[in-house]
Amino acid sequence: MTTADTSALTDALSAEYAAVYAYGVIAAYANPDRLKVVAEFTAAHRARRDATIELMESLDIPVPAPNAAYTAPFVVNDPIPAAKLAVTVESDCASAWRSAVERAGSDQVRKTAVEALTDSALRLATWQSILGTNPSTVAFPGGS
Repeated sequence: MTTADTSALTDALSAEYAAVYAYGVIAAYANPDRLKVVAEFTAAHRARRDATIELMESLDIPVPAPNAAYTAPFVVNDPIPAAKLAVTVESDCASAWRSAVERAGSDQVRKTAVEALTDSALRLATWQSILGTNPSTVAFPGGS
């Protein structure tokens, strides 16, 4: 396996670890009408985290442990900041997976990264729509 694959998957896994943690915070403060979406997206990030770990193990890439805790980039104390944190999380994941697409040295890693980027972009569009952001999507998700 290439150094590029190792780096790309390690960075993407770090974003997924942070997303799983952040969705716990999001769930605590989300609008009750959004709890189904929060649960669905939390499960999606857990599944992506687990699949990434399995892929890394199958490729003999060392799997880093998650951090003990993560700090939100702003105070989350009601539904609006919770939704904004979800936007931040999905943007971060999209950026990590887009970078993985660009750096992947193997077709297997690139395919995984494209699927993960697509999933993050769809979740990001959902949160942007919830917040009333117009447009709710961008042409090239995960870009700077």
